[in-house]
Amino acid sequence: MSSTSSTSSSTTVSAGAHALARVEPPVLAEVVRSGFVEGRHRGSLVLLAADGRVELELGDSEAPVFPRSSNKPMQAAAVLRAGLDLSGERLALAAASHSGEPFHLELVRTMLAEHGLTADDLRTPPDLPLDRVEAEAYLAAGGVRERIVMNCSGKHTAMLAACDLNRWPRDGYLDPAHPLQKLVRMVVEETAGERVPVVGTDGCGAPLMALSLAGLARAFRHFVLAAPGTAERRVADAMRAHPEYVAGTRRSDTWLMREVPGTLSKMGAEAVQAVALADGRALAFKIEDGGTRALGPVLARALQLLGVEAEVLARIGRAPLMGGADVVGAVRAAF
Repeated sequence: MSSTSSTSSSTTVSAGAHALARVEPPVLAEVVRSGFVEGRHRGSLVLLAADGRVELELGDSEAPVFPRSSNKPMQAAAVLRAGLDLSGERLALAAASHSGEPFHLELVRTMLAEHGLTADDLRTPPDLPLDRVEAEAYLAAGGVRERIVMNCSGKHTAMLAACDLNRWPRDGYLDPAHPLQKLVRMVVEETAGERVPVVGTDGCGAPLMALSLAGLARAFRHFVLAAPGTAERRVADAMRAHPEYVAGTRRSDTWLMREVPGTLSKMGAEAVQAVALADGRALAFKIEDGGTRALGPVLARALQLLGVEAEVLARIGRAPLMGGADVVGAVRAAF
């Protein structure tokens, strides 16, 4: 009894000391208005060299985070490993956080019909288009929140189709214990080179596998370097060939994959970003407070540090602050 009590007390003290010792993440971006720094976004970031070595680490790249939609390439690879035959725009849409543009919704409807599914089979929450411009147009045309409009509807369509192909139950396809989700976890762990420490629930309802930022960067590196014909390479090739289906016409993932050949890029909610270049250089970062306005400036600076020279970086990194009708400042990278 005494020994057990002592161990429990020691564990409690140790955990408390660890919490007190936690170092605040560094500032990755500053909010500068009229020459005055009015805010800061902290976070962690890791850059990998072409050979996989850590070239730069800011903050803690080994602490687990929820990658959110940056996990979608792994989820798409899992449906391929399950035997679902997708390619081209369809495979890109299976890995997408689409903007809800008409061509996105048209292809989701086509895919549903091709696999004998309907929008009612989706377990995505009813939503509006992710892109603000598209949302305004959708509402002006009398649109309402629908499951098919939610940005993950392509992924869910692919998951349901994989379930039918394997005679796995549709009911519970979002349960972490479902055969499909067990396969997703296996792909995540294999490509990241680490075990998933925590499983949560993503905004779309799907299981959300936590990873370290270093593991997330390794996973993206794995996808671009995978042998042709493998599930991972097929996903990477489809995303890079059809980036507008991965994101949308006004999104940085699309711009980057279109204008820097061979690049694989996928953002996630709460300001997560992962990128791999064709030669294996890779990056991943997470803005601590989830401030997506810092994504572009941090991404552009990180790519510069990886040696990327492209005009698109200025477009990605531009995050102006308005004062009335005038630009009076910007969100800028601080590293």
